[in-house]
Amino acid sequence: MKKIFLVLALIATVQFANAQKPEALKKAVEKAEIEAQNPKKATKAATWLKLADAYVKAYDAPAGNIWIGASQQELNIALAGQRPVGQEQVGNFVKLIYPDKDVYLNEAGTVAFYEVTKPLVENALEKAIDAYKKAYELEPKKSEEIKTALQNITGKYCNDANSMYYKGDYKLACDFFEKAAEASENEPLAAKDTNSIYNAALCAVTIPDLARAKGLYEKCYNMGYYSENGDVFSRLSDINMQMGDTLKAKSYLEEGFTKFPKSQGILIGLINYYIGSGEGTDKLFELIEKAKANEPNNASLYYVEGNIHAKLGDTEKACIAYDKCAEINPEYEYGYIGKGVMFYDLAIEIQTKAQDELDDNKYMELVKKFEDALKSCIDPFVKAFETTKDESIKPTLAEYLKNAYFRFREESPEYQAGYEKFDKIARGE
Repeated sequence: MKKIFLVLALIATVQFANAQKPEALKKAVEKAEIEAQNPKKATKAATWLKLADAYVKAYDAPAGNIWIGASQQELNIALAGQRPVGQEQVGNFVKLIYPDKDVYLNEAGTVAFYEVTKPLVENALEKAIDAYKKAYELEPKKSEEIKTALQNITGKYCNDANSMYYKGDYKLACDFFEKAAEASENEPLAAKDTNSIYNAALCAVTIPDLARAKGLYEKCYNMGYYSENGDVFSRLSDINMQMGDTLKAKSYLEEGFTKFPKSQGILIGLINYYIGSGEGTDKLFELIEKAKANEPNNASLYYVEGNIHAKLGDTEKACIAYDKCAEINPEYEYGYIGKGVMFYDLAIEIQTKAQDELDDNKYMELVKKFEDALKSCIDPFVKAFETTKDESIKPTLAEYLKNAYFRFREESPEYQAGYEKFDKIARGE
């Protein structure tokens, strides 16, 4: 997930009050279930509240008193002498394996998250919710107590979702976030947990399950929840674009722009749409100017502007934009790369025309333009090569430079040296 979850459920992380043994908790559940089946007792809200409480305690039992951030020494104390039966490295985490749970330690040696592997009661929280709903039906005046209980269950689902996310099981994380939202929707809480729905959507994208993500983001949209800076609009647009519905993608961006005119995500989405579709270049430059007004020091906006001018064949305006990009952020290599690629592609285009030209004078004019364009790409490519910290793009830059220097290697020692240098780099020497 590209961002930290908006809600990191912190409730019920320390449960020192729950010191009952598993056997006793299971018996308590069984007894409460029998009482709930008794025709006389089943008419009392207290019976269902007791059953719900038993389910929640059974759910909590395997995790004991673990809390996120506990040191290994604190973990040993919290688990009252339980010891792991195994240990293994899982990515950046050390997994401590217990008979009924796995505890993951981060690089600092503290608890990052945990997962119950052998619950005392299957689907305990779902069963607790059903019991709370029954209690509310029988005695609505218990609403405040039941609201608190449902909020508590929502937090537990969020904790489980975060654990599954950090574990890398994005489908289960998505499931748990959806369950958290569903728990909140129950009476008498009747709350819209938009954060959980949004986080479920983020997980669905990561799976990836675009259809599920689309449905979840649409649920956010229908609830009037758009996230920070209208992120829901740009994400729905991106998903619809990937699914082939370009008109819907465009409509989300345009609506998002009216509600969040300063959202860079929406503006960039619109810019990319107009570049890809080829329609409305005037509108496109209007959007770019608004984006630049909102974020004048964003060098990438000038890089995009340069690319648009280059595609439209306006080399002069493209150079102005690329140079402004480099001026704003000299460490941003793409301003140099954009300018270099523009001149290199122009040189190739002129070379192709020259090959088909039969008139000698016109041919020589094209050769001169070809060489001017090719020489013009060298300086920005060199600057890009010297600036970039991304080693993966240096061979590509070296290939461009090798080809450009080769043409002029006999003109001067500097060109010859440039060819030799970048030829070696392009060949991986």
